[in-house]
Amino acid sequence: MGNPKAFLTIQRKEAGYRPINDRIHDFSEVEQTLNSNDRRLQASRCMDCGVPFCHWACPLGNKPPEWNDALYKGDWKLAYELLTSTNDFPEFTGRICPGLCEKACVLNLMEHEPTTNREDEAAIIEHAFQEDYVKPNIPMRNGKKVLVIGAGPAGLSAATQLNQMGYLVTVIDARENAGGLLRFGIPNFKLNKAVIDRRMAILREEGIEFKFGIRGVSKTEKEHQPIQNDPTLANDKIVVIEDMAKKYDAVVVSTGTPTARDLPIPGRDLKGVYFALEMLSQENRVLAGEDIKKEDLVNAKGKNVLVIGGGDTGSDCIGTAHRQGAKSVTQIEIMPKPPVGPEDPKNPWPNWPRTLKTTSSHEEGCVRRWNINSLEFLGKDGKLTGVKVQEITWVPNPDGGRPLMKPAKEPEIIKAEMVLLAMGFLRPQQPEFPENVFLAGDAASGASLVVRALASGRKVAKDIDTFLSK
Repeated sequence: MGNPKAFLTIQRKEAGYRPINDRIHDFSEVEQTLNSNDRRLQASRCMDCGVPFCHWACPLGNKPPEWNDALYKGDWKLAYELLTSTNDFPEFTGRICPGLCEKACVLNLMEHEPTTNREDEAAIIEHAFQEDYVKPNIPMRNGKKVLVIGAGPAGLSAATQLNQMGYLVTVIDARENAGGLLRFGIPNFKLNKAVIDRRMAILREEGIEFKFGIRGVSKTEKEHQPIQNDPTLANDKIVVIEDMAKKYDAVVVSTGTPTARDLPIPGRDLKGVYFALEMLSQENRVLAGEDIKKEDLVNAKGKNVLVIGGGDTGSDCIGTAHRQGAKSVTQIEIMPKPPVGPEDPKNPWPNWPRTLKTTSSHEEGCVRRWNINSLEFLGKDGKLTGVKVQEITWVPNPDGGRPLMKPAKEPEIIKAEMVLLAMGFLRPQQPEFPENVFLAGDAASGASLVVRALASGRKVAKDIDTFLSK
């Protein structure tokens, strides 16, 4: 390392966010950046520890000690080359990854001030684009064809890896553009969609073919579950995965987790109760220039908004509701409040601490409550007016397994004209596919992090190469 003692004298310094009274009026990215000198000083804090647990914690196997050292020494090109040797899209993870590597940093154990790996990663790739280090690489072709179904993080990762191995890669997606949840789920204030478009231009130059408005379904799904036309899709054309397996040397199924977890309590059909992605995807489309009929708008302007679900998607709903002009925002979660960090006694270092997370959206204003069970959606004339909820407690199950939920207080009513269900997604049930069909990302594992989807895509690409090289 260039300066193995820097962590003794240089404190962790984050770029921070734009001022709240400024950022809530637009959808520009909220995170700021450090100047190049401060960024190099932050990189110097990565010390010469004996075992780099950051590398162990990263699903991609990123090597922060190596590229942080290059960054500290001012060799931005080398830092870029080291970073992209394990990560195909650091411009995505540098913005939205929760930083598993940082929680596993030795400095997090010692001082609770880990190296700013995520911000360093974002700085390296942005510098690489500015200096034109990022150039298309068109590989020699091997004559074999692979179809990737789903252009989310896992699909894009598998596609770029297979393309660089020499395969002719075609990517299809049910939506009108690539990115999956990166484009249609994550708000612009966390990930500007121009960042995705910039990368897409490179992937096209490298020879990957993209086709949109095409859904890939299994033979079982087509035969036993009538396919409904979806007005949110471009052309809604259907292809059968098993048929595609006969036309291509291999097929990657990376269709994510399309089914959100519902809340089937009385009043669910009232106008004003939406899945989180109904709001988030529509807002991203509006910002992309799409016209939405007034009667179809999912907009929080002037409304009391209740977000049900305490995860990242719920947080994204909070930030979006603020920018749409919500009157108030409340977030409830059925599980207990996580411990206030930085340490989690039940999940100690270097594992990820399950502690209370306060996002930039929470900072913008939100009532947060835990141990709240939803009982009924209330309404008048078919429109939502409130939600009957009840505070509960969790007690050990005498038979073992999941704790039991017990009422703790009398039911109460939370006033709300809009409810956003952000309770996660159901793991997809996949049929048995032909041996040349491979599952990647959330389609294989259920909903998880973008960084894990990228890692899955890379692994599937290697598995396909091994399979087709036999």
